Amino acid sequence: MASCKDGKTSSVMDNGKYVRYTPEQVEALERLYHDCPKPSSMRRQQLIRECPILSNIEPKQIKVWFQNRRCREKQRKEASRLQAVNRKLTAMNKLLMEENDRLQKQVSQLVYENGYFRRQTHSTTLATKDTSCESVVTSGQHHLTSQHPPRDASPAGLLSIAEETLTEFLSKATGTAVEWVQMPGMKPGPDSIGIIAISHGCTGVAARACGLVGLEPTRVAEILKDRPSWFRDCRAIDVLNVLPTANGGTIELLYMQLYAPTTLAPARDFWLLRYTTVMDDGSLVVCERSLGNTQNGPSMPPVQNFVRAEILPSGYLIRPCEGGGSIIHIVDHMNLEAWSVPEVLRPLYESSAVLAQKTTVAALRYLRQIAQEVSQTNVTNWGRRPAALRALSQRLNRGFNEALNGLTDEGWSMLGSDGMDDITLLVNSSPDKLMGLNLSFTNGFSSLSNAVMCAKASMLLQNVPPAILLRFLREHRSEWADNNIDAYSAAAIKVGPCCLPGARVGNFGGQVILPLAHTVEHEELLEVIKLEGVGHSPEDAIMPRDMFLLQLCSGMDENAVGTSAELIFAPIDASFADDAPLLPSGFRIISLESGKESSSPNRTLDLTSALETGPAENKVGNDLHTNGGTSRSVMTIAFQFAFESHMQENVASMARQYVRSIISSVQRVALALSPSHLGSHGGLRLPLGTPEAHTLARWICQSYRCFLGVELLKSIAEGSESILKSLWHHSDAIICCSAKAMPVFTFANQAGLDMLETTLVALQDITLEKIFDDHGKKNLCTEFPQIMQQGFACLQGGICLSSMSRPISYERAVAWKVMNEEDSPHCICFMFVNWSFV
Repeated sequence: MASCKDGKTSSVMDNGKYVRYTPEQVEALERLYHDCPKPSSMRRQQLIRECPILSNIEPKQIKVWFQNRRCREKQRKEASRLQAVNRKLTAMNKLLMEENDRLQKQVSQLVYENGYFRRQTHSTTLATKDTSCESVVTSGQHHLTSQHPPRDASPAGLLSIAEETLTEFLSKATGTAVEWVQMPGMKPGPDSIGIIAISHGCTGVAARACGLVGLEPTRVAEILKDRPSWFRDCRAIDVLNVLPTANGGTIELLYMQLYAPTTLAPARDFWLLRYTTVMDDGSLVVCERSLGNTQNGPSMPPVQNFVRAEILPSGYLIRPCEGGGSIIHIVDHMNLEAWSVPEVLRPLYESSAVLAQKTTVAALRYLRQIAQEVSQTNVTNWGRRPAALRALSQRLNRGFNEALNGLTDEGWSMLGSDGMDDITLLVNSSPDKLMGLNLSFTNGFSSLSNAVMCAKASMLLQNVPPAILLRFLREHRSEWADNNIDAYSAAAIKVGPCCLPGARVGNFGGQVILPLAHTVEHEELLEVIKLEGVGHSPEDAIMPRDMFLLQLCSGMDENAVGTSAELIFAPIDASFADDAPLLPSGFRIISLESGKESSSPNRTLDLTSALETGPAENKVGNDLHTNGGTSRSVMTIAFQFAFESHMQENVASMARQYVRSIISSVQRVALALSPSHLGSHGGLRLPLGTPEAHTLARWICQSYRCFLGVELLKSIAEGSESILKSLWHHSDAIICCSAKAMPVFTFANQAGLDMLETTLVALQDITLEKIFDDHGKKNLCTEFPQIMQQGFACLQGGICLSSMSRPISYERAVAWKVMNEEDSPHCICFMFVNWSFV
């Protein structure tokens, strides 16, 4: 065997002799290596024949050279990787040492203040004690809350404000001005995004991050100053004035607007001073604060539909890192004026964890994503470069925020109510909004629209982690997008939000998810959804047969703190150009709890997952009962429709009906995913794993034995859990329906769900008469009185239909009454024997 050797002109053979290569031969071999680093025996012989300069070298020597060359390449790559890891560990160690030093100073200050306070309590009266207590406890943060007299906004006065802002920002970034605590779920380490901390007991909300990014300081500062590019809530930031300083820095006067996250809160705006300068040690600093109380200078009057909020001294400290890249300290400190929103939403404006996730951590993640794009410029799926995919996701998010906020300066105006306040309708006819919205579909159908309507609403959800609900909405579109709008209304809608309004989702061939890209931290998923066969029938000339959606999913990590989950999508045409017009619609689910969600991120969305074997059978229910039993979140829905203005009244009626049907569907899904709310809602299907489901399984088996005289299930172990499990895995389709005039399905085992081609969540939308053909309906009408009087009936074999209108044959069916503990009819159970799709 050959051994690796650093020299490029020699190779060792089995007999210990070295073969010397000329520089020309090495150059030729290197060229060959780059074309084919691991040539076969035949390929090596071919190389010798095609390259005369190698003709005096034996094939075995060529083989050894390539072995050595591959070994050297592997060593170089490993050495480079280890050097990069070492640089990162060195930088992380430096950050941890600085953090440790800061904590030591904070401990010393607290010990000193504690001693001072104890001396004061022994030497003063009770009133004096209270006064001294207040002065001492707040001494470390006094500069954050004191009321300054009006500030001089002349150039000299602004420089004074800038220098003061710099001092206060540095005291937060590296000092003890704010008491920082580690953010839950964000432990520092070599693979972490950085060291994340949130404030404890200071004015407003504050968050701090320290991290390493692979970009030069000037590039980092340039990116962070362009806040709309990485902060999705930032609507605009305008530089109104720029003043150079004597030390080479700049002072900027800024006006910034932030979108509201829900329909229940107004947007925010800020009047800011931003100071950029270079420190004596070469560090670059960008810091800012609100200018709320100035004189002798410019000011920003209140703006309609915006609440003026405050940024306390915040910013970025960017240090060049040895070996390349930058070490960055980020501080965000805000007073978001929580008084201006309903009390239920105030946790969003009073939580430092929410600020950290939405702003501070988002900045670090964006920087890391840009650094990765710089180092990996290759084309990804669908022929898009990472920057192009990132731009698409930003456009989706921004378009959704624009629709959700509906600001008048973007052309939105409100329509009158229909007497109910649950849905808000807005219309936009501005040319900027309509530009390029006339899409062409694969079948040649095109849209001609001159207005856009937005239907939006918000609702409170209980005990449903946002990530779980989001994944369900993403993977089970047919269970919330189904609607039954008449064809006339559907004809007015040329571009639909999720699927074309009027198309029964149960009638299309399904959705195909085509992934585009993940972001660097896998926080967002961009994908294309293909809705196949949209329309009532092949002859339906109104609807296109296929439809594509560009879709953005974010917030799918259940363990993240203070974040939101979003599902935003927009119809696209088959060309899918980078500048394709987008009309985004979707959902945003924001947790109102600052605590950490602790349910498993790998939990399946199929509610039947509660039937796992072993002691974890009830884990799904227990997770929500014990960890999220009192959790709340707010869901905001916004859907946009392009239409022709002369049909505004019809479209408004359709939009209200459509969004109300979606809200109803989402509420059913949320209820199904929240076991703690089950049992008190009569008529709803029972998710598996709950006590109600176990009881129903026992009633089904007892009633079958009572009326038919035989056991439904083979010998099973004692206990209702075993009964439910055996019933669930029974080979025949077992389906329960309500004992009403129009029976609705309430429960089915796995075979029953497979036969009906549905899930437990959507089961209650299917009525008994829908699954039978005319012969079956007639037979059922004949036998139904016998079922109610005698308790059971045997039905002849025949044909029924699934929820997807597929014909199903069955050999025979048995129906029986299911009696409860009071010996009253609870429901009717059907068992279809030997069924199969025709």
